[in-house]
Amino acid sequence: MAIKAGGVVRLLYALVLAASGLALLAGGAHLVSLGGSAYYALCGAVLIGIAALTAFRHRLARPLYATVLVFTAAWAFWEAGLDGWALLPRLAFFLVLGLGFLLPGVSNRTGHQKGKTARAGWGVFLASFALAAPIGSWLGTTRGDNKPDPIYQAGVSGALPEKVSKASSLTTTSDGRDWRNYGNDPGGSRFSPLDQIDKDNVGQLEVAWTAHLGRVPGRAEGSLQVTPLKIGNTLYVCTGLNDVIALDAETGRTNWRFDSRIAPGTYAIHACRGVAYFEKPGDGRGPCAKRVITNTLDARLIALDALTGKPCTDFGDGGQVDLMEGLGTHEPGYYFVSSAPTLVRGKIVLGGGVADGLLWGEPSGVIRAFDAITGKLAWAFDVGRLDRQGPPPPGETYTDSTPNSWAPMSADPDLGLVFAPTGNATPDYYGGNRRDFDDRFSSSVVAIDAETGKLRWFFQTAHHDIWDYDVAAQPGLVDIATPAGVRKALVQATKRGEIFVLDRQTGEPIFPIEERTVPQGGLVAGERLASTQPFSEALPAFGGATWQERDMWGLTPFDQLWCRTAFKEHRYEGRMTPPGVRTAIAHPGFMGGIDWGSVAVDRDRDVMIVNSNRMGTVITLIERRVADAMGIKRSAGKAKIGLNMPQEGTPYAATAAGFLSPLGVPCNEPPFGKVSAVNLRTGKLIWTRPLGSARDSGPMGIPSMLPLSMGLPNTGGSLITRSGIVFIAAAQERALRALDEATGKTLWSARLPAGGQASPMTYWSNKSKRQFVVIAAGGNIPLQSKTGDALVAFALPQ
Repeated sequence: MAIKAGGVVRLLYALVLAASGLALLAGGAHLVSLGGSAYYALCGAVLIGIAALTAFRHRLARPLYATVLVFTAAWAFWEAGLDGWALLPRLAFFLVLGLGFLLPGVSNRTGHQKGKTARAGWGVFLASFALAAPIGSWLGTTRGDNKPDPIYQAGVSGALPEKVSKASSLTTTSDGRDWRNYGNDPGGSRFSPLDQIDKDNVGQLEVAWTAHLGRVPGRAEGSLQVTPLKIGNTLYVCTGLNDVIALDAETGRTNWRFDSRIAPGTYAIHACRGVAYFEKPGDGRGPCAKRVITNTLDARLIALDALTGKPCTDFGDGGQVDLMEGLGTHEPGYYFVSSAPTLVRGKIVLGGGVADGLLWGEPSGVIRAFDAITGKLAWAFDVGRLDRQGPPPPGETYTDSTPNSWAPMSADPDLGLVFAPTGNATPDYYGGNRRDFDDRFSSSVVAIDAETGKLRWFFQTAHHDIWDYDVAAQPGLVDIATPAGVRKALVQATKRGEIFVLDRQTGEPIFPIEERTVPQGGLVAGERLASTQPFSEALPAFGGATWQERDMWGLTPFDQLWCRTAFKEHRYEGRMTPPGVRTAIAHPGFMGGIDWGSVAVDRDRDVMIVNSNRMGTVITLIERRVADAMGIKRSAGKAKIGLNMPQEGTPYAATAAGFLSPLGVPCNEPPFGKVSAVNLRTGKLIWTRPLGSARDSGPMGIPSMLPLSMGLPNTGGSLITRSGIVFIAAAQERALRALDEATGKTLWSARLPAGGQASPMTYWSNKSKRQFVVIAAGGNIPLQSKTGDALVAFALPQ
């Protein structure tokens, strides 16, 4: 009976070996036909042979499998070096599969002889494996096509620069007790001079309070992305559906709440990333002398009394302005505002987003300024009518389908400039309909006179953008200390992973920029391509290296083989590969690079903290007749954005999705996200580290619970304090971290009730004489992080 049972085990194991071999042989043969690696096909063929030998209890089965393991190890180290995550799919499965030879009934030995033979066999294998590792790694280094990660191209300094005292008009308070703007100061530095929390005591941080901002049944989750403002003893926040809430800064208790009455389900996104605060000149008394300004998904601009939350009746029509005025007639949800408005010289400046990818003819990307007291239009910046700063005359509208400015803006009150990042003209993936002024201003940073609305200068970060590389990051304004004196600089991070440092008075580059030729293949009818694109020469590139087949990844050799095959089947000619009817890979993908979380800058040391992504997007253009047959069209009454984009009014629809394996993980090797520090005086990298562990991520969205550093997809930003601490959540993992600004080492971390896909802020409370750090834990559905409605405050124990 025991012999019979052993035979069944042996046959079942042989079937597992055969099935694995068949899958690798079939998939590997297809990969070879595409010009890819022959390893999988060869390995599969040998596994089938080993399966036959195992079924017949042939003594060569085990040593032949050990030989496969040794050669697999040599190949793995040749391709991946000593990178643990890269080695995982190449080695782990085969090591586990080989354990089957230790099962009762599989070996052709019995008793003491069987145990002795097993130990000897594994000993020989381990010795061979140890030898294969250095040989394979050495062979990999001699291959000649190993390119260093572009993040290192600018060199590594490895040390923080010295502090330099600089007077700046960009700071709002010298002591940093409040957080008065979305990025703390008008220039969006996300730097705080507070230093009570330092490297010695940061490990003692604990939850001081948690405020649940409330999810109403039926409302969208994953939309709490706010960075609060703090003025006096009050925090001001907005929810994903534009309710505005005033909280006690010490306790988190609600002082008042304004219900914006936004109906869920109509809008392309559900997000409100911040509000603005304004005080009337004078003694600050009377109704609405202090007011909170918010903009909404249904295109309203609202002023609220900061003390009561009631609408300011002297502002617009009963406290609000209709932002659809001048835009013409459009379906609900096609125009919305998700970023915090910008205040400069008594004016509220804002742009707006559109439902990308639905049609040519979506609302205008006009940027407008309104009087902060009356709500009256002060000026309009319409790239289609630069000669006109007023509203359109009767019967006309602002120019449709122009590049919009949905991301946070910055302002320099002394220079009288507002800096607006722009997107590409809709739709994202086909530009044949775009006009000269669309191509001129898309995917740029634009300096606008805050008093008149006239153009001062602009700089374009991507020419004729057909990759959805709209500029999502807030321009960072910083005064950089140089040997020639202090330079008034603007730091513009991009989805491309390029960072451009410009003189904010003139737009001229401070660090050199080179126009390089880019791929030109895949051109479709009616489209045109830019022959070159701008690249920042002296700064690290955060877009990642040009991919090769061996950079494809998976959790097992099977999904890695799938990704390698897809990589060879798709069109990829390097960075800026144009979309076409044959599926193309865009790298970085539509999340970047660097998304709306932007960068943080230490104003004392001129150190920039950058969190970035390294994932791809697969884009396919679909001819109109085919798209119509597939039913790719707009949803009536809803501005719904999905993987299928109709792009009506153009010859092509499009599909765009993350470049993922069948298990739902990115097809490229980790890290998928990093956090880095850069010396802005020299352009040198100080340090770079993966951001986030694998604890809350895994195949098919199932958390692995492995606290191993991996580097995860991230969205949101960071902050820096004068004590040299960087606070950041952002990653898919539910954690807020405190990093050492000098080294990137994690000094402290805390679990969050949901994903922290937001930018943290910090402030001082006079009541308890403590510094607080606050982060919104709302999660993010596309990132598959847990959703929630919590605002969490941390502080040292009282």
